[in-house]
Formats: sequence, C-alpha cells, structure tokens
Amino acid sequence: MVAEPEVPEDREPEDQEPAGESGEPETPGGLVRPQQPKLPPGPAPEDRRPPSEETRSAFTAPAGVEPPEAVEEDQPTSEFALPPGAAPEAPPEQEGSAFAPPSTYSARHSPPAFTPAQGLPTVRLTKEAPWQDRMRTMLRMPVGERPVPEAVQKPEEGGPAVPRVLDLTLRIGELLLAGGEGAEDVEAAMFAISRSYGLDRCEPTVTFTLLSITYQPSLVDDPVTANRTVRRRGTDYTRLAAVYRLVHDISTPETGVSLEDAYRRLAEMRRNRHPYPGWALTAAGGLLAGSASVLVGGDVLVFLAAAISAMLGDRLAWLCAGRGLPEFYQFVAAAMPPAAMGVALVLSPLDVRASAVITGGLFALIPGRALVAGVQDGLTGFYITAAARLLEVGYLIVGIVIGVLTVLYLGVTLGAVLTPETAVQAVERPLTQLLAAMGLSLCFAVLLQQERETVWLVTLNGGVAWTVYGALANTADVEPVAATAAAAGLVGLFGQMLSRYHFASALPYVTAAIGPLLPGSATYFGLLAIAQGDLNAGLASLSKASALALAIAIGVNLGGETARLFIGVPGGAAPSGEPRRAAKRTRGF
Repeated sequence: MVAEPEVPEDREPEDQEPAGESGEPETPGGLVRPQQPKLPPGPAPEDRRPPSEETRSAFTAPAGVEPPEAVEEDQPTSEFALPPGAAPEAPPEQEGSAFAPPSTYSARHSPPAFTPAQGLPTVRLTKEAPWQDRMRTMLRMPVGERPVPEAVQKPEEGGPAVPRVLDLTLRIGELLLAGGEGAEDVEAAMFAISRSYGLDRCEPTVTFTLLSITYQPSLVDDPVTANRTVRRRGTDYTRLAAVYRLVHDISTPETGVSLEDAYRRLAEMRRNRHPYPGWALTAAGGLLAGSASVLVGGDVLVFLAAAISAMLGDRLAWLCAGRGLPEFYQFVAAAMPPAAMGVALVLSPLDVRASAVITGGLFALIPGRALVAGVQDGLTGFYITAAARLLEVGYLIVGIVIGVLTVLYLGVTLGAVLTPETAVQAVERPLTQLLAAMGLSLCFAVLLQQERETVWLVTLNGGVAWTVYGALANTADVEPVAATAAAAGLVGLFGQMLSRYHFASALPYVTAAIGPLLPGSATYFGLLAIAQGDLNAGLASLSKASALALAIAIGVNLGGETARLFIGVPGGAAPSGEPRRAAKRTRGF
C-alpha cells in the first residue's frame, strides 16, 4: 500500500473549500468541484478566515430540511393583475381607422421591411432644375423620405452655426414675404438656404405676418425654433430680384457664398435705394391712369384729365402716409381726386367721357398684386395666408369704394348726370388701345420698382394679354370672364417661362402684365349704380368685377403651373427624379 502524504500541522491546504450540503466543495458560481483527498485526523490548524455565512446566521435551515413556503400575504399582488393561466386580451381595433393594422398582421413574425418587386425608387433631384422646383418637391415630401442634403456651401469649423443660419433664413424670408411673394415660394427659399448650409431637419412655416423655422438635429436632441414678424411691406421688385439671385447663388455648389458674404449682400440690399425717384412714381401713376382711360374709350382730353387727377390722388396719399395714417385711409384719399375730376367734367360744358376719367383713376388703385398672391396661396394650400391677403384686398377695395362713393353722392346732389357707358371699344380702335395697354403695363412696372432690363419684357407681355382678350371678347364674342381667364393664363405661362430662364421670381414678369385686364370699368359702374340708388344693378356689376378679378388670379396661377408641368429647364435638360407633389389634400383621399 502506498502511504498517503502527510500534511504539516502548521500549514493549511491551499485548495480546501467549504463544503456544501452534499459534502462536495462548491465554487462561487455554484459548481461542484471534485472531492480532494481527506487529510488524516489530527489537531485542527488555526482557522484565520472569517466564519462562513451559514455559521453566523441563526436563521439558516439545517442540512436536509427544505425551506418553508412563503405565506401568500407576504407577497402582495395588484388586484388588477391577471390570474395565473389567463392570457391578456388584445386591444380592440379602432373602427374606421386607416392606421390600425389588419387582423392577420403579426409584428413578431413580420419581415423587417417590405420591398416591392420592382424595387424602391431612388429619390434624386436633378441639379439642372431651378431651386424653386427642387425645394417645392422637398417640402411636399415626408421628413423621412427626404434625401440627405449635399454639402452645397462649406460649413464653418465645428459644424454649421445653427443660430446664424436660422437668422439668415428668416431675414431672407422676411424680404420675400414683404415684397409680395407667395407663401409657397417663401418656404421654398427658406428651405433652400437651410439645406445649403447643412441643416437637414428644418421645417419652415409662413403665415401672413409671421415666419418661423424649426431645426431638430436628431430624434433625441431638442429642437431649435426661431421666428420673425413682418411689420412693414413695400413693393420693390428690384430688391426681390436681388434676393432671388442671392438664394440662387447660395443653393448652387459652384458659387461659394459663406455666411459672412450672405449677410454682407443682404445688408447691401437693404441699404440700396429704389431705382426710381418719387417724382417718377407720381408721373408713372398719372400716365397709367391716362392709358387706362384711353383703353376704355377716352380721347386726349380724357387722357390729360385722368393723368392729372391720378397724380393729385397719389400726392394726397403720400401726404396721408407721411402723417402716419393707415393704408385704408390712403386709398380713400387717393380715390377722391379722379372721381371729383369726373364730376367736374360732367358739370362743365365740355363734351367728354367723364366715366373714362374715373375708370382710369380706379385702374391705378385696384390691388391686383395682392389679389393674385392671395388666390395663389389659396390654390397651393396656404389657406390662412390666403384668407389674410384676401381680407387685405377687401379692406383696400372698401377704401376705394368709400372715396369714390363720397364724391359721386356729392355730384348727384349737385345735379351731375352720370350715365354708364360702354366700357371697352376694342373693335373701333384696336391699335390705339393696344398701345395704351402696353403703356399701362410699362407704367405699372415702374410703380412696382422693377429692374429696367425687365420693363420691356413685361410691356410686351401686357400687349399679348390685351391682344388675346380683345380677340376673344370682341371678335369671337366670348364671355368677358372666360376671355380674361384665358389672357391671364397666357400671362402666367409667359411669366413663368421668363422666370425659369432667368432663375428669378415670376412676379416681375406677371404682375404688371395683368394691368390691362383689371376690372376698373365694372367696379366704377357698380359704384355709380349704388350712388344712383340702383342697389341690384350695383351689386351685379361689383359681382362681375369680383369674378373678373378671380379669373385673373386663377388664370395666372394655372399658367404658371402649366409651365412647371410641361416645360423643361432651359438648355434641354429636362427635370428628372422625384416629381413635384400636389398640395396637401383635405378630403381624406
């Protein structure tokens, strides 16, 4: 037999572990190690380790005794807890909800994603298309479907300066909205600027007086929101064109425009004076009224009377503006001199068409620009802004009505015989009236402070509008509303073509060209009938004027949408990729 090795009494086995209930040593994880050879009996060495938990606890159950079951009251449960073995009920499906999953759908066993057989279309926006079309397409996409922005402009060190980019975006949007641009185009410009400087998750919002933009860096970061209020509005299409050029340069990769350069150019736009002095604007207003009077059958004397009265009304309106009176009272004051001139000519022994004088003065006051912008906002889905613009148009027209009716009532009291006459005589003097229509558009362009190189283009566009209207209304006997809509549609089409060619706004090429189509005659005849006590005839004539104004606005918008739909980009590069989506739907389909 082999003798077991002796262990010195003064040494403790190093691999000795406390035994468990089965007599086998346990590891800290609960695994049983193989039993070590037993040591011979002898005096136990001094144990320097602290006593085990079992030796110190008086509540430890002895070996071989099972621990008692816990009392039910010691483990309280909620009275809303399901009993053992009961399955939870599925939530009831929402009736009529388009977001409720079908009954056969299982989120646990569903595939990770659905891929159509033809694959997923790649969202790609062509760089040859104007930035307006690209940004409108982006705005009408859901946030999750928008492509990642490309680095158009080099960001500053450490990433884009979010507060400065948002401030620049709001300042540019303010200039566009104050200049009469539509809400959709303002949002597109703001979105183009923010994406060009590297801000991806941006949502611009435009109303009639408030601009807001929100930037969210990620789904877990807090969003940053900034807003700006538009308190003053001014008509300066030269500044509007300069802002469009700035937005185009910022959104073009080949043109490097840093934030400092953009702020510098923006400050220069604000400091620049208007291209035409005040006396030129007053003269343009007089020539506009004179051309409009010739357009409705006036002669040289009527032209001079309408021009003088319109210039007096313009100076009176400037005087009211200098005293701080609201725009409503400025229109009331500006409408009085043409009406007073017409009443004075009726009371005089001269044989002139006094109605043409009053009609010419009304042409210079009708807010066609705000009307077109309001209807355009409504057609593109910006109903709050459209309602505010149309309300503004309503207030201005009421001011004109008050000014003209005050003078007409006074004239009727003095015995002036005012009779409605034929509004348009295009068949008798087509060439003269065509020249008058082009002169009216030219003067309107000067009043809108357009760039001088665009004045002759809008003058030709106005001549085209009057030619189409005269051919349809006087030669083909088409209803005036339909003829006006067709002529305005061509104006919008040609204006959109010119704006796409120059990568600029369409307003400078459209607003002045619709001047010859404005319903000045219908407005005057309605006011005259009301002044003479024939309320039904007056309301019917004013309703016709409203229908003509809406036909102009809808025709301009339809012509612009037609140009975007069928006409490619200059140079033969047709836009490809994701098309522009329609405006938001409100009927649920």
